[in-house]
Amino acid sequence: MIVLILGLAMFLGIHSLRIFADDWRSARIQQWGEKGWMAFAGAVSLVGFILIILGYGKAAPIPVWSPPMWLHHVTALLSLLAFIILAAAFVPGNHIKAAVKHPMVIAVKAWAFGHLLANGMLADILLFGAFLVWSVLCFRSLRQRDQVQGSTVAAANLKGTAITVAAGLAGYLIFAFFLHEWLIGVPVK
Repeated sequence: MIVLILGLAMFLGIHSLRIFADDWRSARIQQWGEKGWMAFAGAVSLVGFILIILGYGKAAPIPVWSPPMWLHHVTALLSLLAFIILAAAFVPGNHIKAAVKHPMVIAVKAWAFGHLLANGMLADILLFGAFLVWSVLCFRSLRQRDQVQGSTVAAANLKGTAITVAAGLAGYLIFAFFLHEWLIGVPVK
């Protein structure tokens, strides 16, 4: 469990610096340059991600609660929404990004919440709970920064939204029915 916690601390920690230590982050960028900072942040993220995978895979199966089977359907629905919202981060001119402004963080929130509902082992609660808390704090921070900076999002159009929904749906179907069991080791129920 220590490896999982260390991985979460590294991965989410480096992604939380703008929230909790923006001055330190800015000083490192000033000192190392943008490329140096990106190399450092990327390395910390990668090591953290690998530790999350290893730690989660080796975690003892300690049950905390036994979720009812119907929650797996809620998780599937939230995961579908997460894929569509995630696609909105990459497709220009869509209504989803125009509405939420930070779709990637909202997608993480939907994914984490859905998986937290349907998984009751301690490692599950640590993993998905940590990502859920991070996404809530990150979204709050981003919205505050938007207000201060007066950030805006590009105008939305129906074509961008249709592409977003189609890409998200395709991504979900491919991941849920072909990649989830292969990559995660757990079939979608």
